[in-house]
Amino acid sequence: MKRAELAQYIDHTLLKPEASDADVAALAAEAAELGTYSICVSPSKLPVEVADGLHVATVCGFPSGAHHSQVKAAEAALSVEHGADEVDMVINVADAVAGKYDAVEADIRAVKQACGEVLLKVILETACLSDEAITQCCLAAERAGADFVKTSTGFHPAGGASVHAIELMHAAVGGRLGVKASGGIRDYDTAVAMINAGATRLGLSATAAILEGAQE
Repeated sequence: MKRAELAQYIDHTLLKPEASDADVAALAAEAAELGTYSICVSPSKLPVEVADGLHVATVCGFPSGAHHSQVKAAEAALSVEHGADEVDMVINVADAVAGKYDAVEADIRAVKQACGEVLLKVILETACLSDEAITQCCLAAERAGADFVKTSTGFHPAGGASVHAIELMHAAVGGRLGVKASGGIRDYDTAVAMINAGATRLGLSATAAILEGAQE
């Protein structure tokens, strides 16, 4: 895959709790240089000045997802007010594990209503879920009006993205919703494997290193 093409799949991400304003500014500058689709930063770092054409994503209910839906909705609304183009929310993982898919759907719906026209990605934390739960949560996200489903926060000890999870997600909603692979993707071959499995977006922090593997 050519470098410029791969770069347009990427949300260039910095979500470390200790990241400074200077770190975020450097991230935005690097993203512009690398030609990525967006940057993804913590909501407290908004608004962020970025180059023309570079989108700004943030997270919501991060990283546990164990927040009241009203709190997630308020956080999402504030992020939109502060210039977020996209919001990546974490579902209530305990509800997903317990098979409470109506509750998962209601949680997502509350955040989507707060986002309005701003694109909403739904983080499932797939390493914690059964195949059935992954599929059902994808369908719940679609019913709730979300725009993307996403594998992982990258912070859970159970792990991050896998090709198998992306295949399940793509089978469930691919072509109708976007599918984002995030968490533990650190080299070019893994990034391309995720795309080949059905990912339409990648959340990466090792962006520069991964793009080194691409063709010019």
